[in-house]
Amino acid sequence: MKRLRGPDAPLRAWFDAQGWTPAPFQREVWRRYLAGESGLLQTPTGSGKTLAALGGPLLEALALAADATKRTAQVASTATGATGRVIDTATRRADPRRGTGRLSSTTASVSTTGTRGRTQEPDATTARARAPRIRHVPRDLSLLWITPLRALAADTLRAMRTPIEALGLDWQVGLRTGDASARDKRLAREGKLDALITTPESLSLLLSYPDTAPQLATLRCVIVDEWHELLGNKRGVLLQLALARLRALNPALRIWGVSATLGNLDEARDALLPHLPEAPTVAGVAPKVMTIDTLLPDEDERFPWGGHLGLAQLPRVLERLMAERTSLLFCNTRSQAELWHRALSAVWPEAPETLALHHGSLDPKLRGDAENGLREGSVRCVVATSSLDLGVDFPAVDQVLQIGSPKGVARLLQRAGRAKHRPGEAGHVVCVPTHALELVEYAAAREAVAQGTIESRPAPRLSLDVLAQHCVTLALGGGFTGDALLAEVRGTQAFRALDDTSWRAVLDFIVQGGQALAHYPDFRRVERDGDLYRVTDRRVALRHRLSIGTITSDGAVRVKLMRGGGLGAVEESFVGRMRPGDRFQFAGRTLELVRLEDMTAYVRVAKAGTGTVPKWNGGRMPLSSALAHEVERVFDGPRRAPEMRAIARLLDLQDHLSALPAPDRLLVEWVQARGGRHLFVFPFAGRHVHEGLAALLALRWGRRVRNSFTFAVNDYGLVLSPAQAVEIETADVAALLTPERLLEDLRESLNLAELARRQFRDIARVAGLLPPSLPGRAPRSMRQLQASSGLLFDVLRQHDPEHMLLALAEREVFAAQLEVVRLRETLEDCSRRTLDLHPMKTFTPMSFPLWAESLRGQLSTEDWRTRVQRAAAQLEKRNRG
Repeated sequence: MKRLRGPDAPLRAWFDAQGWTPAPFQREVWRRYLAGESGLLQTPTGSGKTLAALGGPLLEALALAADATKRTAQVASTATGATGRVIDTATRRADPRRGTGRLSSTTASVSTTGTRGRTQEPDATTARARAPRIRHVPRDLSLLWITPLRALAADTLRAMRTPIEALGLDWQVGLRTGDASARDKRLAREGKLDALITTPESLSLLLSYPDTAPQLATLRCVIVDEWHELLGNKRGVLLQLALARLRALNPALRIWGVSATLGNLDEARDALLPHLPEAPTVAGVAPKVMTIDTLLPDEDERFPWGGHLGLAQLPRVLERLMAERTSLLFCNTRSQAELWHRALSAVWPEAPETLALHHGSLDPKLRGDAENGLREGSVRCVVATSSLDLGVDFPAVDQVLQIGSPKGVARLLQRAGRAKHRPGEAGHVVCVPTHALELVEYAAAREAVAQGTIESRPAPRLSLDVLAQHCVTLALGGGFTGDALLAEVRGTQAFRALDDTSWRAVLDFIVQGGQALAHYPDFRRVERDGDLYRVTDRRVALRHRLSIGTITSDGAVRVKLMRGGGLGAVEESFVGRMRPGDRFQFAGRTLELVRLEDMTAYVRVAKAGTGTVPKWNGGRMPLSSALAHEVERVFDGPRRAPEMRAIARLLDLQDHLSALPAPDRLLVEWVQARGGRHLFVFPFAGRHVHEGLAALLALRWGRRVRNSFTFAVNDYGLVLSPAQAVEIETADVAALLTPERLLEDLRESLNLAELARRQFRDIARVAGLLPPSLPGRAPRSMRQLQASSGLLFDVLRQHDPEHMLLALAEREVFAAQLEVVRLRETLEDCSRRTLDLHPMKTFTPMSFPLWAESLRGQLSTEDWRTRVQRAAAQLEKRNRG
């Protein structure tokens, strides 16, 4: 056999033993790591990213172990020759940062106890002579692996252990997440691990302990997995601050990020490595060849125009599921996943345990059972949401199905990559439309994938609530000095533009809560001694550690069986309206509420019947800009895609009654029907932008002619319905869509104070103004949290209107809720287009789903679906032929 040479020879030899060949990008990452570089690896899921990121640290550890063994042998030989016995200096661990000194505990255990992974046997006489003198020496933490999800941590641990054991490294690898065992948490705190897998929140928790700084200072490498999932939110900001602290502890620290394809890869690299503007970006394998197959309706089949969950497709979906051994069925919301799981359960031809459910509100044990079932082959299908989007390794999954529109190109690529999750395998996804117009989105997604279009994820800037939390963490973890921490914080991309005034406001906030709260002891968390900031109050320390993190949600009520374990959590607003005896569908079961106590819903499994399905706020995904623009182009282009041919008659009807959307014109329909008038505008900017745009247009229209308006939105456009009869012309619509005075009009059109009040609750929680209940006490309900945050909001507005959190709340309303940047871009885009206004007496295939959406807020003794189906049947009958 050919002898392999080079620094990566041991790892390549192991690859050869598995019948694998290292990919060029894997060897490049190993080479750059061993050369002391940091960087960002961009590669699709299933291409070998874990071994690419892990290989460098493993090769370095092998080299250090071999060097330490060589030094041990030299010391032993010298000592034996001079005195006839081995001296105790041979037990010192080699410190790779100094190049000499201490012998690693890895080498000591391998050469004396015969543990796994023996790479070099010492002379037996020497080993026996030295063995009694070996002392246990704590390990140096060398590798920190950051994962965005706790569910990924256990999977990463399994993936890491295989090469570690095969290469003969006696590494101790552990978890430090919310789901970690008490043993792993203790090992992490006591510094008895070589590699640690953790989350951004758990890393911040480690930083809050003074005794962990020396352990973290020994780090040689940090690997941030799935960086694209953290980049665009406050969890990423928290991690940026934590990485800045790790770099301060060890300036030679190497940091590598692993990311899926992004539209703003340079920004992603700069956010991860702000201190290395020229850091390399290593391109992995090309994106998988991906095919999209759509379950098309039959030619003579009536297919809904909008507002359905796709359950009419159940027979086709079941047929596809039975044609393959294992499948993932992705839904966009947890409610939809519960409904699809219930529908499939009613017709499932195999054992019930072969069908599983997986979403973020389920208990971790239930999610783990579904994941293990896939690995072991005992589960045939898992109905899932985004909780299974990321890199949990399921090599056995044969196919992926997507219910409804994926709403984004990156999301579709990620989900398609879950099938045949192996390097070199082609991606494939079966799309299941829930209504007719989603067929257009599938065709657009196929075009976008072919062109390499991908969404960007811009990173938040100046999130002062996150910064305040981080400052308290460091004050608790041994203290900090103001000037030194300011320089450290400004070294991050998120706070590069932090000015002195804002920094002083943050320090004032953590010391006394700000001007208006200075007289209340509960808001004094950090003490200042000269320029040193520290936390000395044990109660403050406990509450802060319980609240570390940036994930906020509406009040969650735990769901627990009367006889059995927990099932997960539902929102307080849902279960709070229920009475004992009411039934609901959750965790794949029909449950009966027994009692609600201390934010826990005690339930029993209902013997028969059905129940309502919980709805989770924030469940609707907006259509991404990249996919929305492609949808417009597909509407206006040739009908080559099978999806477009399948709905040709619907498209022809739209073109006959009004016009088809196109990138160069703005479609507007002015419809007088069903006892009212309705203005439909189709900018294709996504649901969030359209919500702000609808409020803006209602204000501007009401200024011209006093009136009252109701509105509804979807991803394609919006509808405004005036209460009083009014006429509108093309010039009037154009005037409403001007980008001039946007911010001023938004402030007037929206109840900005109420929006800011809602946003303030999350900000106050992150910043530490709403600490959690202490252990042993009943958790506070959402109503109590809202009351507390509302009171604080009012106090600050009245007595400290310049408080930094008030300004942040308003800024986040504009940026996050209203997406004001995209809103301005949309208005400017509308102004450039030709405005195509169509007065009409009937709804069109484009306007009908929006009109149906507007019915949701109306009072009726009929359910919404019945009214929509009747209206759709009448409309189709009228336009048939």
